[in-house]
Formats: sequence, structure tokens, C-alpha cells
Amino acid sequence: MVKESWVRFTLWVSCPFNLGAAALFAMPGAAPGRLAGLPPSAPAVYTALTAFLVALFGFTYAWLAQQREIDRPLVGMLAIGKTGVFVVAVVLAVAGAAAPRLVGLAAGDLVLGLLWLTWLAQTRG
Repeated sequence: MVKESWVRFTLWVSCPFNLGAAALFAMPGAAPGRLAGLPPSAPAVYTALTAFLVALFGFTYAWLAQQREIDRPLVGMLAIGKTGVFVVAVVLAVAGAAAPRLVGLAAGDLVLGLLWLTWLAQTRG
């Protein structure tokens, strides 16, 4: 049974991880971005928009974690986003368009997404 306290904890933890990922996407050519397997250069419009959206999700996790009542539809959307990141990473790695280590980094997203989906299924009205 996934408890609400675990969901809140993982939402809090997701915030700094997403903010770190946003920094990686903002500066893919820097050493941490290269270590993560990101391409060293990309047009600024892609890096800026990706970094913005990843950071926006991060702040959304923190906002949701501190709400009195956790908004279930929002958790569902966030869970789809987390699992989707993993699926995209796998597809890109299999196609040779991304470094395989990206799949390892995205595995945490899969775990969180599945945990949130499990909580939603267990607490369904």
C-alpha cells in the first residue's frame, strides 16, 4: 500500500531533481550535461524551452506536495509525464539518438510515475 506520506515525500524529492535536470538541459555542453549523455550543443530555443518546462514540473511537484489535499488528476498528469520521460528515453536510446545512460537516469522517473499511479489506483473512490 502506497501511503499519502510517501507520495508527498516523493513529490518533494522530485522538485530538486527536476531543477537539476533543467540546469542540465539549459547547458547541455557543460560537463554535467555531457556526463548525462546530452548532445553538447542544441539551438537555444530547444534548450531554453526544455529547461523551462522541466523546471515548471519541478515547481509543480513542490506546490502539490504542500497542498492540504493532493489533487488526484494533477498527480495522474504528473505520473504520465514521469513515465513518459522514461519511455521517450528508451525509444531514443534504442534508435541510437540518445546515450544509453539516459535510460538509467530516467529510471527514477519510471519508479516515481509507477508509484504515483499505484497510489491513484489504491485510493480510487
